[in-house]
Amino acid sequence: MPSPLAIDLSGRTLLITGASSGLGAHFARVFSEAGVAVALCARRKERLEALREEIENAGGRAAAIELDVSEEASAIAAFDAAERQLGPIDSVLANAGMAAEGLALDIPAADFARTLDVNLTGAFLTAREGARRMKAAGAKDREHGRIVIISSITASHVEGGLAAYSASKAGVLQMGRVLAREWANAGINVNVVCPGYIETELNSNWFATEGGKKQIAKWPRRRLMTPSDLDHLVCFLLSDSARGVTGSVFTIDDGQTL
Repeated sequence: MPSPLAIDLSGRTLLITGASSGLGAHFARVFSEAGVAVALCARRKERLEALREEIENAGGRAAAIELDVSEEASAIAAFDAAERQLGPIDSVLANAGMAAEGLALDIPAADFARTLDVNLTGAFLTAREGARRMKAAGAKDREHGRIVIISSITASHVEGGLAAYSASKAGVLQMGRVLAREWANAGINVNVVCPGYIETELNSNWFATEGGKKQIAKWPRRRLMTPSDLDHLVCFLLSDSARGVTGSVFTIDDGQTL
């Protein structure tokens, strides 16, 4: 099936974390329509099964795999399951995330630690296991391995009440560049995308409040982004066309940080 984005992704096999909702589920649908086999990974297996069925009914290939990204054994098991069901993984979208909101003086230490476990350690374990599989499958010769890590504009743009989330996303950003350097000669490209605010399950309650509405009103375009605003860039970074792009950080925020 030709890509609706005019980018050839056919024949690729992609593992997506955080695929049970939000950006992860959105990208699963987009990439499946572009001819990609998608391994849907998250903790909420029932949601993954529903999405898998939706994709398969539309003619795509998908696998629903339970995964806790913060656990190394779970990450390894998820890649094993994905390869059994779909074949070798040549692409990874490390998208899983959570937000522990609260002022720094009030946030429980356990919530801070859990945010780092999911957002930072989880991205590391996902990317590392993906790179190991890509190397074993001959990525060096094909220069075909692709890893995209989702960070956030809060990695560099300061917002109160997001100390844990911002720290984790800043760590993800620099980690992605280091991984790109380490794996450059292994035929694996690693890039980082920093989206602006997109309404998802993580933040929908906030943006419905008066405080959230005031935040939106401060932005030049006074609007939230939509998931589709990221489609072309992420698809490009996962494609063969991105052969010369690695270790880069891309901000797409509709001017929210201006």
